Amino acid sequence: MKRKIIQTADGSSSLLVEDWGETYHSKHGAIQEAKHVFIQNGLSLFKEQSVAVLEIGFGTGLNAFITFLEAENMKQSIDYVGVEAFPVKEEEVEKLNYVSQLEANQFNREFLLMHSCEWSVKMGVSEYFSLTKRQQYFNEIDDKNRFDLIYFDAFGFQYQPELWSTEIFKIMFEALKENGVLVTYACRGPIKKAMKEAGFVTEKLKGPPGKREMLRALKK
Repeated sequence: MKRKIIQTADGSSSLLVEDWGETYHSKHGAIQEAKHVFIQNGLSLFKEQSVAVLEIGFGTGLNAFITFLEAENMKQSIDYVGVEAFPVKEEEVEKLNYVSQLEANQFNREFLLMHSCEWSVKMGVSEYFSLTKRQQYFNEIDDKNRFDLIYFDAFGFQYQPELWSTEIFKIMFEALKENGVLVTYACRGPIKKAMKEAGFVTEKLKGPPGKREMLRALKK
């Protein structure tokens, strides 16, 4: 896929897939979206406890980096697994401005390490945050009852509807522990239906800037 760096409305960068016209993050603000969807409506539910997180679509590393910063700030132990079939290139990573936009220059080394570290090997990024990147397709995930929280950040339904299918959400359901949570920026009828067919209890929440609603799904 041919990609280029763009700037979103909050000043943070993202990647644009030129053939689709689809961005890795919201054009209304990459950082704003990540904080609202994945931190405020996901990670914040697990305060003062160790958390295992699965990210569907590691991409630019923004969600992982923001979660790392939360771990450092809250002194919270987070075991993070990021799945990505088509990794971002080193020259693209170097042009992303997340470290400066998040005023986290002291952690620039850690951000770069998240992208340069070996695949399929668990790495201790800090005392509180470990990362394992896995280069695989989402339908190849076979974890069972392992994760507390899933960040579901796949490309949009209109471009890759197969990633939002009942079959994929069944895999997500199996990967979560009991009372586990899945959060995503999306909120379409077919997506909600697929989640319910997979066994989830769903709820609509206020969306990030530029989007009216988002979805959170619970494994009861």
